[in-house]
Amino acid sequence: MKIVVGEGSCGIAAGAEKVRQALLTKDLNGAELTIAGCIGMCYLEPIVDIYEEGKDVLRLVHVTADDADKIAAYAKTGSIDEIKDLIVKDEDKEFLEKQTRIALRRCGIINPDEIEDFVANDGYTALKKVVCEMTPEEVIEEIKVSGLAGRGGAGFPTWFKWNAARQSEDEEKYLICNADEGDPGAFMDRAVIESDPHNLIEGMLIGAYAIGAKNAVVYVRAEYPLAIKRLERAIKQATEAGYLGDNIFGTDFSCTMTIKAGAGAFVCGEETALIESLEGHRGMPRLKPPFPAQSGYWRKPSNINNVETFANVSWIINNGGSAFSAMGTEGSKGTKVFAVTGKVKRSGLVEIPMGKTLRDVIFDIGGGMKGDKEFKAVQMGGPSGGCIPASLIDTVIDYKALGATGAIMGSGGMVVMDQGTCMVNMAKFFLDFTAKESCGKCIHCRIGTTRMLEILTRITEGKGKEGDIELLEELCYGIKDGALCGLGQTAPNPVLTTIKYFRDEYEAHINDKKCPSGECSALIEYSIDKDACRGCTLCARNCPVDAISGSVKNPHTIDTAKCIKCGKCLESCKFGAVIKK
Repeated sequence: MKIVVGEGSCGIAAGAEKVRQALLTKDLNGAELTIAGCIGMCYLEPIVDIYEEGKDVLRLVHVTADDADKIAAYAKTGSIDEIKDLIVKDEDKEFLEKQTRIALRRCGIINPDEIEDFVANDGYTALKKVVCEMTPEEVIEEIKVSGLAGRGGAGFPTWFKWNAARQSEDEEKYLICNADEGDPGAFMDRAVIESDPHNLIEGMLIGAYAIGAKNAVVYVRAEYPLAIKRLERAIKQATEAGYLGDNIFGTDFSCTMTIKAGAGAFVCGEETALIESLEGHRGMPRLKPPFPAQSGYWRKPSNINNVETFANVSWIINNGGSAFSAMGTEGSKGTKVFAVTGKVKRSGLVEIPMGKTLRDVIFDIGGGMKGDKEFKAVQMGGPSGGCIPASLIDTVIDYKALGATGAIMGSGGMVVMDQGTCMVNMAKFFLDFTAKESCGKCIHCRIGTTRMLEILTRITEGKGKEGDIELLEELCYGIKDGALCGLGQTAPNPVLTTIKYFRDEYEAHINDKKCPSGECSALIEYSIDKDACRGCTLCARNCPVDAISGSVKNPHTIDTAKCIKCGKCLESCKFGAVIKK
C-alpha cells in the first residue's frame, strides 16, 4: 500500500503538510507514505490518494490532520467504513474523467522530488530517442506535424520558432523557458513545475537539441518558491544521472540548465522584456526586429517558449506528431490547460482537447455555478483577454473562435462570473493591474491605461458623465495601435469586451448612478424595513462601525453617513429586514 499526500502549493495552503506530519506519527501497517504534486482538483484539497496493488486509486478529499487516525485504521483493517466520509464523490470524479491529460499527465501522480518516479513513468525516453536516433531537423519536423502552438498566449507555431533559431549561424545559442506566469488567477505553469519538473527539463532539452543550444535557462517568478525548490532539485538529479551536462546518452550533445528568479513584473512575460531582465536590466520590451531567434539573450540566437509548451514536447516525440494533431480543431491542435477559478463549483486545473466549448469546461467539468446562480460571463486570457457573455457560452475553445469574441486564449486563465459581478468593476480591476504593471517605455500604454483607469474609477463611484464610454473606446483603440508590446496592445481588451457585451451596465452607472449587480459600494445603500424588523439586534451587533441603532424588540435604523457598506447587516439579518439597493 502507498499513501500519497498531494503537496502542491494549493494542497499545502489547505493543510496537506499538517496531514502528512500527522500520518508520520501513526502506525500505517507498513504502508509507504509519500507525496505528489497537484492533481488539479484544487477545490477538494487536501487530497490523499491510497494505492493498492490490483485496485483503483482510493481518493480521499478535504482531509485534515484529525483524519490521520482514520487512515491509519484503514491501513490496518482495509475496512472502507473507517474512511467512507472522506472518499471522493462520484460527481467529483467527473472532473478528471472528462479531461484529456498530456501536459498534466503525471501531475499529482508521481513524486516530483524523486527522479526514479519520473523515469518509471516513461521519463527521459523521448530525450534518448531524440539524441540517439533523430536529427535536429527531424525533431523540428515532428513538432511541425503536431501543430503545437505556443501555449503562452500568442499561439505562434513552435516549430517555426525552433527552426528560425536552428538556422541562425552563431555557434552560441540559448533555449529559454518563460515561467513568469503573471496573469491573476493563472497557475498552470506553477503546477507543472511543482508536480512534474523533469517533464519541463526533458522538453527543454529536446528543444535545445533541436536548435543547437548548449545552455538552457528557466525564468520563473520568485513568488513560486516551491516550484523553484523542486526544479532546483530536479536539475541536480538530472545532472547527476547524466540527463543534463556533457555528452548526454554518450552522444556529442551537451547542455546545462540554470534558473533565474524574476521579480514578478507582468511585462516580463513578453519575451524581449524577459531577456532584458535576464541580462540584469529593467524589464522593458525591445523593438522587433531583430527577433530573439536572431538576436536574443546576450544578443545571441535564442528561443523562448512557456512551460506548458515544453510540457507537451516529450509526449509528441514518444507518440508522434500526428497523434497530437489528431486532437483539437483545424487551426488549434492538441490540448490546452486552463486554470478555472471564480464563481464555479469545481475550481482547479482542466486540460481538454481544443474544440470543446466553454459550456463543456464550466458546466460539464466545472460543475456549474456556485450556489446554482445564473452564469453571467467568463474572463479569458487574464488582463490581456476579454469577457465572454453567457450568450456565447457555446463558443468553441480555439484561437480563432475565442479571438472572434474579442477575448483571447492567453496562457489559460479562466475566471467565471455570476450575476453578482459588476462588469464595469471587473474591467476596472484588470485596468488597475495593467496600469500598475506597465513598464512605462511607451506613452500610449503608460499614460493611456492610467487615463482609462481614472475614467473607470469615476464611473464606479457614481461620478461618470456623458461621453465617458465613447472616450474609453477612443483610448482603447489608440493604445492598441500605439503600444510597443503585447501588454499595452491587449490591455484594452477587458474594457472593449465589457462595453461591447454589457454596455447597459456602463449606462446604468453613468445615467442612473446605479450598479445593477450591487457590487460598487459607492452606488449601494442599505436600509431597514421597519415592518419586517423584529429588533433582534443581530445587525447592530455585527456592524463594525456602530452605524445601526435601535433597542431590543423595536425596529432599527441605519445611519447612512456612518455606513461603510460592508454588508454585515444583510448577512446577519434572519428576517429579511435589511434592504440593499
